[in-house]
Amino acid sequence: MDDKHMQIGEVAARTELSLRTIRHYEETGLVIPSARSQGGFRLYTETDVQRLMVIRRMKPLGFTLDQMRNLLDATDRLDSDDAPDTDEREALLERVRTYQQAATEQVEKLRIQLERAEDFADTLGARLEQNAPAARV
Repeated sequence: MDDKHMQIGEVAARTELSLRTIRHYEETGLVIPSARSQGGFRLYTETDVQRLMVIRRMKPLGFTLDQMRNLLDATDRLDSDDAPDTDEREALLERVRTYQQAATEQVEKLRIQLERAEDFADTLGARLEQNAPAARV
């Protein structure tokens, strides 16, 4: 991956997360800046950005910070240069599968909610059309 470092403002723009949110994720240990500038500014890599994107995608699905940390730990260990043994690797993959299943279930629930919301908006639109004054010709 690219070793280019980005300041927090660029990371915020790329991830569409606020500076405050990124700092909060740092405080909770979810994402630690890869480096600091001589002036003490947080510096992030592409890997850090990808990690923030995972968090951003998990948030609307209702995952807690602990669950995010748990999944990120599993993927970090799977991606590590120090490869886990076969048993540990299978346990880590099972952990990822569990999160994938939970995400899929939550997406389906959100689809149903969206469908209901669209139906409601359509119902209101029809009511407005029904009660709109007749156009004069």
